[in-house]
Amino acid sequence: MAKIVNYISEAFGELKTNVTWPSWPEVQRLTIIVAVFSITFSLATWGVDEVFAKTIETFFTWLKS
Repeated sequence: MAKIVNYISEAFGELKTNVTWPSWPEVQRLTIIVAVFSITFSLATWGVDEVFAKTIETFFTWLKS
Protein backbone atom coordinates (compact mmCIF):
# COMPACT_ATOMS: atom_id res chain seq x y z
CA MET A 1 0.00 0.00 0.00
CA ALA A 2 2.89 2.34 0.74
CA LYS A 3 4.14 1.94 -2.85
CA ILE A 4 0.80 3.10 -4.23
CA VAL A 5 0.69 6.13 -1.95
CA ASN A 6 4.29 6.97 -2.84
CA TYR A 7 3.53 6.63 -6.56
CA ILE A 8 0.51 8.95 -6.34
CA SER A 9 2.47 11.46 -4.27
CA GLU A 10 5.32 11.49 -6.78
CA ALA A 11 2.88 11.80 -9.68
CA PHE A 12 1.29 14.89 -8.14
CA GLY A 13 4.77 16.30 -7.48
CA GLU A 14 5.62 15.83 -11.16
CA LEU A 15 2.41 17.59 -12.18
CA LYS A 16 3.18 20.56 -9.93
CA THR A 17 6.84 21.03 -10.81
CA ASN A 18 7.62 19.57 -14.25
CA VAL A 19 4.46 20.08 -16.31
CA THR A 20 4.03 23.32 -18.23
CA TRP A 21 0.36 24.18 -18.14
CA PRO A 22 -1.15 26.28 -20.94
CA SER A 23 -2.58 29.70 -20.26
CA TRP A 24 -6.34 30.17 -19.98
CA PRO A 25 -6.69 31.92 -23.38
CA GLU A 26 -4.76 29.10 -25.03
CA VAL A 27 -7.01 26.52 -23.37
CA GLN A 28 -10.09 28.35 -24.66
CA ARG A 29 -8.67 28.60 -28.19
CA LEU A 30 -7.72 24.93 -28.33
CA THR A 31 -11.10 23.90 -26.89
CA ILE A 32 -12.86 25.79 -29.69
CA ILE A 33 -10.60 24.15 -32.28
CA VAL A 34 -11.38 20.69 -30.90
CA ALA A 35 -15.12 21.43 -30.79
CA VAL A 36 -15.18 22.69 -34.40
CA PHE A 37 -13.15 19.70 -35.61
CA SER A 38 -15.42 17.28 -33.73
CA ILE A 39 -18.58 18.80 -35.22
CA THR A 40 -17.06 18.87 -38.71
CA PHE A 41 -15.88 15.28 -38.46
CA SER A 42 -19.24 14.07 -37.14
CA LEU A 43 -21.09 15.84 -39.97
CA ALA A 44 -18.71 14.34 -42.54
CA THR A 45 -19.22 10.87 -41.06
CA TRP A 46 -23.00 11.37 -41.10
CA GLY A 47 -22.84 12.51 -44.74
CA VAL A 48 -20.82 9.50 -45.85
CA ASP A 49 -23.20 7.22 -43.95
CA GLU A 50 -26.20 8.78 -45.69
CA VAL A 51 -24.58 8.41 -49.12
CA PHE A 52 -23.76 4.75 -48.50
CA ALA A 53 -27.25 4.08 -47.11
CA LYS A 54 -28.89 5.61 -50.19
CA THR A 55 -26.52 3.72 -52.50
CA ILE A 56 -27.25 0.38 -50.84
CA GLU A 57 -30.98 1.11 -50.81
CA THR A 58 -30.90 1.94 -54.52
CA PHE A 59 -28.86 -1.17 -55.28
CA PHE A 60 -31.28 -3.51 -53.50
CA THR A 61 -34.30 -1.74 -55.03
CA TRP A 62 -32.69 -2.29 -58.45
CA LEU A 63 -32.13 -6.00 -57.62
CA LYS A 64 -35.80 -6.46 -56.67
CA SER A 65 -37.06 -5.16 -60.01
